[in-house]
Amino acid sequence: MQQTEFHVGDRLKMKKTHPCGSNVFELLRVGMDFKIRCEKCGHEIMVPRSKIVKNIKSVLPKTEQGE
Repeated sequence: MQQTEFHVGDRLKMKKTHPCGSNVFELLRVGMDFKIRCEKCGHEIMVPRSKIVKNIKSVLPKTEQGE
């Protein structure tokens, strides 16, 4: 993954799937640790930045909620 800029609200498609079967997560917090939420089951996870960046397949367009 070439992108180094991430923003809250980005949707990340990961290489590996979550146990619920989804591989799309919403980015909730950016820093040394990223907080992501599974879009299928809503489970929230804190993961170190290095691990997230290594496992991102692509960044999907943000969802337009309430706008």
